Amino acid sequence: MLRNVRKFVFITGGVLSGLGKGVVSASIGLLLKLQGYRVSLQKIDPYVNVDAGTMNPYEHGEVFVTHDGKETDLDIGRYERFLDEGLSASNYLTTGQVYWNVIRKERAGKYLGETIQIIPHISDEIKRRIRLPLDETDAEIGVIEVGGTVGDIESLPFLEALRQMKDELPREDTFFVHVTLLPRLTTSDELKTKPTQHSVKELRAIGIQPDMIVARSDVPLPEPVKRKIALFCDVPIENVIDNPDLPTIYHAPLRLNEHGLTERMANGLGLDESRAPDLSEWVSRIGVLEAPSSRVRIGIVGKYVELQDAYISIREALYHAGTAEDVGVDIAWISSDAIAKEGTSAYLSDLDGILIPGGFGDRGIEGKIEAVEYARTNRIPYFGLCLGLQCAIIEFSRNILGLKDANSSEFDPETPHPVISLLEEQIDVALKGGTMRLGIYETNLLAGSIAAECYGRLKIEERHRHRFEFNPDYRDRLESAGMRIVGTSHGDQLVEAVELPDHPWFVGVQFHPEFTSRLLSPHPLFRGFVRSCLEPRDSSPSSS
Repeated sequence: MLRNVRKFVFITGGVLSGLGKGVVSASIGLLLKLQGYRVSLQKIDPYVNVDAGTMNPYEHGEVFVTHDGKETDLDIGRYERFLDEGLSASNYLTTGQVYWNVIRKERAGKYLGETIQIIPHISDEIKRRIRLPLDETDAEIGVIEVGGTVGDIESLPFLEALRQMKDELPREDTFFVHVTLLPRLTTSDELKTKPTQHSVKELRAIGIQPDMIVARSDVPLPEPVKRKIALFCDVPIENVIDNPDLPTIYHAPLRLNEHGLTERMANGLGLDESRAPDLSEWVSRIGVLEAPSSRVRIGIVGKYVELQDAYISIREALYHAGTAEDVGVDIAWISSDAIAKEGTSAYLSDLDGILIPGGFGDRGIEGKIEAVEYARTNRIPYFGLCLGLQCAIIEFSRNILGLKDANSSEFDPETPHPVISLLEEQIDVALKGGTMRLGIYETNLLAGSIAAECYGRLKIEERHRHRFEFNPDYRDRLESAGMRIVGTSHGDQLVEAVELPDHPWFVGVQFHPEFTSRLLSPHPLFRGFVRSCLEPRDSSPSSS
């Protein structure tokens, strides 16, 4: 272990966004951890948003939630899935947070007599926030990804802060990795290095010389191309690492390690170059991903299915569960709007399981409720997450309790049967950002339930992100009609999980188990769901 020394690896991006800096950052974090170092991963988003909670999933993908209730960019979820560790609010940094903190200090009189400026006040706050995750966890190495692209106006204060850290710290305590794109012209089948050269030029103009270039391309880099990048970008050829398109993101650490990233980074940071990461378990899980013994087809019925990153944690949790069960999971992305317009049979008849994810707003809700009814009456394994639990309760209330107008007050404020309604403490909340029930809460499970059998214990903690809850006024009627309340919050006040006992596998949970699933430690509920999808379907109809 390192003694009283903290080192920083900074990941920047060039040419364009969406190159996979998050995968590179997560892979570097994993490789360092498997070398025996204590690692912290941080994402810098140059948006003025304070957090990701109000961002449109169509633009930015999933909103991930940390255990302490921070709504973050999806890359934080990727970091957790690679590191197999929980991260916190300090691991996510935005422009909004930086300016918010500086302005509050100014109003409190912390800078009396000073003119508040980008340099040094904003850059000092950025440097403080970059060090914070290491202070909280006693990590030895911080891996920090700067979102966006070099040259973006909003990224400049962050890059200036990194430049200052480079100059303030000993040379071997910082290491800059620049991720760029090498486009290939189809007419000449030639990889072009000029965009990378210009990107590095932009970085140098800020005062940062990259120590390593990770080049994204659709094919491996020929040696002459590597030499050209090394020459024009002033980087040792050994530090030009190619990162071609791979079958899955989980292959990325293997590829980067095979091409010398680990040794070259250790050389630049003054670490022990003889330490080799033990990737054997990682390789084993990837082996199952590539060649499972059987396959299942699971439908995710949602409203953002055109952008799969909106449900990235769910998708990965299904893959993780598949590796643990030796099952390949084929996902059918099904629009709930399409079901509402065209019916269930065209979309759901060939599925081994149906999953309804979380979400907000009334668009597509009726299609989701129809999908719940199809799963219940056709005895297809069903897994409802957050809104998926609420849809299951609405469907059951309408079709089994006979409350035809049952609904959530989120979708129909005038419904005579608000089986889903606002938390009492949420009724007068006007602000949207960071005001929901967020982060870790405790749940007590019912002995003998599917959920308890999956977890192997009766007391669990899971992450939440929601504002509406099951209305306890309907609890007795729901249970009398056959739906079991199998999970409740501390004090038995809030419903956290429901099941149908006369169904092969029907589970709805108010929390988000997908947020804590990892490749090396798949979530037990997802494992149970995937396992149930393998079972021969019992065609005897459920009561309806």
